[in-house]
Amino acid sequence: MKITRPTLLLDKEKCRKNIQEMALKARNHNLRFRPHFKTHQSAEIGKWFKDFEVNSIAVSSVEMADYFSQNGWNDITIAFPFNQLEINEINILAQQIKLNILLISSESIEFLKKNLKNKIGFYIEVDTGYHRSGIRSENINEIGSILNQSKNFPFLDFKGFLTHSGNSYHAKSQKEILQIHHESLQKMTNLKSRYLSQFPELKLSIGDTPCCSLMNDFTEIDEIRPGNFVFYDIMQYNLGSCSIGQIAVALACPVVAKNQELNEIIIYGGAVHLSKEYILQNGSKCFGYIVRLRKSGWEKSLKNTFITSLSQEHGIIKTTDEEFDKINIGDIIGVLPVHSCLTANLMKQYLTLDEEIIPHMQKKC
Repeated sequence: MKITRPTLLLDKEKCRKNIQEMALKARNHNLRFRPHFKTHQSAEIGKWFKDFEVNSIAVSSVEMADYFSQNGWNDITIAFPFNQLEINEINILAQQIKLNILLISSESIEFLKKNLKNKIGFYIEVDTGYHRSGIRSENINEIGSILNQSKNFPFLDFKGFLTHSGNSYHAKSQKEILQIHHESLQKMTNLKSRYLSQFPELKLSIGDTPCCSLMNDFTEIDEIRPGNFVFYDIMQYNLGSCSIGQIAVALACPVVAKNQELNEIIIYGGAVHLSKEYILQNGSKCFGYIVRLRKSGWEKSLKNTFITSLSQEHGIIKTTDEEFDKINIGDIIGVLPVHSCLTANLMKQYLTLDEEIIPHMQKKC
């Protein structure tokens, strides 16, 4: 297939190996593997997980839960705070599959008592340091209020405590990731110790890719929910979560112009394809590493060559004199994205190296 515009390439072999390695890690630590499907959002890629005995997943929206329930998944956790405006959709899903939701306030319990029509599981989302959403682990009053109010309501089944240590993405070293992980484990373990006698079946669920990739201490944890690991990206590479060779997607972009004076290369590939996520590279913003594309995939990233600026459709690459002379107008180069989740969400489909088009979930208006 001839590529003429930005196209998200997928190395299926790397992707399947990433899935296999995380599934094996979960099995070796006696953990339930509930991968978060928000990264790939594809029914076809979802099928690959079943080859590694995965039977439960997490998603980031009710709409995504509906999409994957229609594609063979019947044990789904919506890993996003309960939105009472979607209660009708939740009631329908709960009638069809084993569904779990996240609760972060006792007010939600009162609403559910009046409006829930089918049994669902729920986790209390706990904030262990990320400060995005969830109840602070120290807020025993609110946690206790949710548990007390839900006790005698037959349609609510308490599953346990769930957290996402997203602050690990902002760590400056693996040592800092280790510290974040252990602090989160301690807070979750304290909650388990406090409530296990009342709820002997309660589980602890954690979910960030850096901790799940790098750590080997999962004491008292029952479930992991990483998502980004399926593709990995430059952010994960810089955190040490993966090697450059594990990154399974690259955005193929046409070279449309060159600026000899500034050693800049202009590509057709901008913020609407890559997002505006960046990392700092030698003090400069980096929106993606550059690789040469081959039929068999791509090589390691080019030295001192990366996207330094993005507008809507344009990408500006800074490079060395040597690489500048090797890249020509009309070439197709590859960009390893900073954040593969956002790039996949923007591009809406994948092209495998053997030229199979894999669709992405299409959102409803």
